[in-house]
Amino acid sequence: MKTAATMIATTLLTALPLVGSAAQVKLDVSLANPVLIAGKKQTTYLKVGLTGFEMEGKSKRTPANIAIVIDRSGSMQGDKIKQAKEAARVAISRLNGNDIVSVVAYDDTVSVLVPATKASDREAILAGIDRIEAGGSTALFAGVSKGAEEVRKFLTRDRVNRVILLSDGLANVGPDTPGALGELGSSLVKEGISVTTLGLGLGFNEDLMSLLAQRSDGNHAFIEHSKDLVKIFNYEFGDVLSVVAQEVLVTINCAEAVRPVKVLGRQADIAGQNVVASINQLYSNQEKYLMLEVEIPEGSVKKPLDVANVKVTYANMSTKTTDTLTSAVAVRFTESEEQVVQKRDKVVLEAAVMQVATERNIMATQLRDEGKVEEAQKLLIFNAGYLQQQAGELESEQLDSYAGDNRDDSMNLDASSWKARRKSMRDVQYKNTTQRSY
Repeated sequence: MKTAATMIATTLLTALPLVGSAAQVKLDVSLANPVLIAGKKQTTYLKVGLTGFEMEGKSKRTPANIAIVIDRSGSMQGDKIKQAKEAARVAISRLNGNDIVSVVAYDDTVSVLVPATKASDREAILAGIDRIEAGGSTALFAGVSKGAEEVRKFLTRDRVNRVILLSDGLANVGPDTPGALGELGSSLVKEGISVTTLGLGLGFNEDLMSLLAQRSDGNHAFIEHSKDLVKIFNYEFGDVLSVVAQEVLVTINCAEAVRPVKVLGRQADIAGQNVVASINQLYSNQEKYLMLEVEIPEGSVKKPLDVANVKVTYANMSTKTTDTLTSAVAVRFTESEEQVVQKRDKVVLEAAVMQVATERNIMATQLRDEGKVEEAQKLLIFNAGYLQQQAGELESEQLDSYAGDNRDDSMNLDASSWKARRKSMRDVQYKNTTQRSY
């Protein structure tokens, strides 16, 4: 373990030193309570924040390798398919000759309308999009699998490899459970392919779609109205075209006396004192973080306690190197409750409160699914009060806004409102736990 005097992050490059200042991801390791009461065991939160560096310019961005997979089942007829095709056209216009794109459409069968090709071949790509017509059932699993197959044709670690899935219905041909689609997402991310899922209207399975995205570290969005498709596609392509780091691996080694309790939001492996988590991609000027609850042993005012060493490795898409960042964090002890409050890190606490409140919101969703409407309502009202109190103490607009969301959720649990409300809640839960930008 490093000593408390060495809490400043250091950066190591596996490649030879670069001339000038190389673009680097920013690593910030912080404790919600860097000062704690002496003489008793207690818990706090450790946040590992990673912020993508600013790209030098659009010409220097990482090339994209994208498969657009569009549901053409019967429920997509009319304005939905029209808006989907327009959104795809607008998205294609943002690509350049270095990008690869394919277009896949599915109902009960799957068709590759545009095999993986350079985006400079715009006429052929747009012609393929124009051929999409709605009709049939929903072979969602097969559609995603075929999109991934097209991405594999040009799969390299120097590209952003992504499947973008748009669907408005339930998977009813082939594998159709959240577990099966989650397993597909888990297998794809191991290849370096993420899946973004865009659920349109009220007919899709939000658990299936969000789990597929989560397991592959893609985005997920609930789009209630087809008129918003162009906007959402633009958001998604904005993310794809601003990736600055991939294959991010975070390793936290807790000190011998410190117990890692659980990671909030993200999937992670905890084995003894070590916590390991992966993040597929980081975007320019956007932060993603890992929030770890830790149990701190009794301490003395006479001696700081080393809490953890943190190591982060990632593929730098600008320098084409594998970079390593390291940092360490320690806690001090005091006999003054006032000093504990004065020294708290409001930014870390705000993030921790959001994760705790989101977990409760997820629990309320599960209660409502079980028919326990009153229990779900009570939990949401309690959660809103908790968020409101923390918003005041931490001066947080974000927490205040989420308090309002929970109050609204509590008033929309009846049968007539639940279908739309549940999709909205799952959408927000996903964004909160994965720090998505839209």
